[in-house]
Amino acid sequence: MKNTKEYLIPFIGLKLGKHHFEYQISNAFFEIFDYDEYKDSKIKVNVVLEKKSTLLELRFNHKGAVNVPCDLTSEDFDLPIEGEMKLIVRFDEVYNNDNDELLILPHGEFEINIAQYIYEMIVLSVPLRRVHPGIQDGSLKTEALTKLNELTIKEEKEENKEEENIDPRWDKLKQLLTDK
Repeated sequence: MKNTKEYLIPFIGLKLGKHHFEYQISNAFFEIFDYDEYKDSKIKVNVVLEKKSTLLELRFNHKGAVNVPCDLTSEDFDLPIEGEMKLIVRFDEVYNNDNDELLILPHGEFEINIAQYIYEMIVLSVPLRRVHPGIQDGSLKTEALTKLNELTIKEEKEENKEEENIDPRWDKLKQLLTDK
């Protein structure tokens, strides 16, 4: 990983109790992880570290928006996201981060890097299917949708022409079926 110094929390000098940290996340943060899915991002992350005598509890909350392309129209839009995550840090002989909610640090450690946890929390809060809100309420106006609407209207007109050219003998046969 590149430069993640600002996401290091030195917990060794902190008193017992709760400590608050706040981060403003932009695309520069995602460049650290070589992740370029978002055109732009403005996310506020709050971290509450509760230091206890034998362990640390971290609560992450984030809220903001990422600019992504719509899966249906390829139009860029700001997708609001929010989420939370909890992490417990214990101390033991060897480092272990196999569990998503539990991190085990060696006894000699004095700081924790939370950049990876912030990254995972944000990326996992973005839905797999991203649909522009203008599609759902019908307010989106794009060239592609205008062209699709033009084509849809032409298809309906062609169907109406076919119905007008029906042979009148078929109507007589249909009447026989309904007269029973």
